[in-house]
Amino acid sequence: MRNLGKRIDLHTHSLLSDGVLLPSELVRRAQTLDHKAIAITDHADASNLEWVVKSLTKVSNSLQKHLETVLIPGVELTHTPPKIMEGLASKARKLGASLIVVHGETIVEPVIQGTNREAVNCSNVDILAHPGFISEDEAELAKENEIYLELSARIGHCLTNGHVAKIASTVKAKLLVNTDLHEPEEFLSQEAAFRVAIGSGLTEADAMRAIRDNPLEILRRSISQ
Repeated sequence: MRNLGKRIDLHTHSLLSDGVLLPSELVRRAQTLDHKAIAITDHADASNLEWVVKSLTKVSNSLQKHLETVLIPGVELTHTPPKIMEGLASKARKLGASLIVVHGETIVEPVIQGTNREAVNCSNVDILAHPGFISEDEAELAKENEIYLELSARIGHCLTNGHVAKIASTVKAKLLVNTDLHEPEEFLSQEAAFRVAIGSGLTEADAMRAIRDNPLEILRRSISQ
């Protein structure tokens, strides 16, 4: 019998951006679903970065001692020009973001070309989300810089999961399965996350790493920030 471990979702959104749940309700629902940890990574650019990060760190500090599920305050840098990404990521870290995600070049949105490459070269980035048709050399850079690539459960963003899995497997870049959750119906069980990984073309061993081992690595890294 597979030991899937507990679910760790490292990409979700609250009503601080375009989600529908308060951070408190989001993490409460995660706890009732037996999640080990959940990151709230609301969309941000230069207009709202300080407000989003400070709001999420404030609620995390308020709730954490009352929770069994770890709440990670994070941010998703979204549609930002590649040339200012490093500065925004650095500022987010200084403001208290424990996890920094970059909104990658998904094929269903007009993300600026070059976003993927800048993200995997950015020292403060932890995850490149839904990176679309990421190139092999970009995945190589992600591996070298210890940046994780996302397999997404979200409609539209999931369309290139097979490509992302293939490229990442070729260069041994690390993968994660995240929901990019905006509504409560989008929570995934650990078994469902495993199916997303297998459906992306991963071997069972690589799927286990994507849903259990790699998320644990990021959780430990985030806690130490």
